[in-house]
Amino acid sequence: MRSLRIRLLIAFTLLAGLTAAAVAGAMYVNARNVILQKAQDAAVLTFTDNLAKAVSVHDIFDGMSSRDNTVVVFYRGRPAPGSRNYVSKELRERVRSGRVAWQRVELLGEPNLVIGAQVGEAEVYVVRSMVPEQIAIGQLATRAWLIGIFAVVAATLLALYAAWTVLGPVRELNAAALRLGQGDLSSRVAVRGNDELAAVAKTFNNTADALEKQVADAKRFVADVSHELRTPLAAMIAVTDVLDEEAIDLGTDAGKAARLVSQETRNLTRLVEDLMEISRFDSGTAALSLDNVDISAAIGSALRTRGWTDEVTVDLQPVVARVDPRRLDVIVANLVGNALKHGAPPVTVRLFNEPGWLTIEVSDHGTGLDPDVLPYVFNRFYKADTARTRSEGSGLGLAIAWENAHLHHGTLSAANGPGGGGVFTLRLPNQGGAG
Repeated sequence: MRSLRIRLLIAFTLLAGLTAAAVAGAMYVNARNVILQKAQDAAVLTFTDNLAKAVSVHDIFDGMSSRDNTVVVFYRGRPAPGSRNYVSKELRERVRSGRVAWQRVELLGEPNLVIGAQVGEAEVYVVRSMVPEQIAIGQLATRAWLIGIFAVVAATLLALYAAWTVLGPVRELNAAALRLGQGDLSSRVAVRGNDELAAVAKTFNNTADALEKQVADAKRFVADVSHELRTPLAAMIAVTDVLDEEAIDLGTDAGKAARLVSQETRNLTRLVEDLMEISRFDSGTAALSLDNVDISAAIGSALRTRGWTDEVTVDLQPVVARVDPRRLDVIVANLVGNALKHGAPPVTVRLFNEPGWLTIEVSDHGTGLDPDVLPYVFNRFYKADTARTRSEGSGLGLAIAWENAHLHHGTLSAANGPGGGGVFTLRLPNQGGAG
């Protein structure tokens, strides 16, 4: 019932059903009364005409008896021989008062009209079957039901058409908004007509245009600033190398300051490099340099280069795949570094081959990831702990790993293991086959 389409459909159907039932019911009752009244008036008129023409009781029998009529005669208050008593006391009293009277009765399960009049010392009654009128009324009821059903079906079709014409643009707008929220800044909706929905579509498109321009300007600014910072940072790195060599000979405070400046300069350099890498993804200039790579050897090299071989347990199958070795190294380094920094030992790297895919799984034995954090771990600069205003890394490592995975047409996902601890799973197309 939360669906607007369902509510609209139910409302149309109920309205049509109630309207059809009311109209068809009123028509049925009115037509039924008309049919019965006409039949009754015609029968009474025929009865009185026959009485006026009859000379004797025998003439009455001859003129009124038929397949649909039965004549009943009471002579001096007693029924004639062979006559069935189909006449009620109430009707007989009205007839004895000197009037032509009639009454609708149910005889043997069928409707009948009993008409009576006083003729001398005799009471003459004609019992006329109303079965033909009953059949006609039944057919009328069937038509009324058919009209009602047709009205409900027509209303349902109209409701579906209304839902399609009205809710179709709403669904399109919702889908475009979802794409925009997921980062597709080119998401737009078609503007049709000049109604309120068209105005909403125009507003959405204008908002998306403005947002796309602002994001593009921000990305361009970040790329330009990162590029401009590279030259002074290169000079600062050279100076910090000298400071590192001289820090031992400096005093305690001066040595600490020199080492702090050196470390912060390296952190800033890493941040600038990560920003430039992100800007390449945003601009669409990031490209793969594919090669046939021994994945097990590449993982081992990434761990040795960073001095992590003693801290990480590996379970590697021999797999050869066509990947970009530099970008694979970046992914592995970011995933393992994140596990070592925010998880708990032992950290395990597993590699296994599946039909058409290779899978690298990095897990730790820490407390795991908060379920509220999982959807955002690959967002740029996202911090699970809002009280942690500054971290040692750039805050872009997992985002860069995710971008590199998708550049390979692969996937990178985060979850919690069955025994606790975070589990990051990288799946890449295996175009090189198993080794």
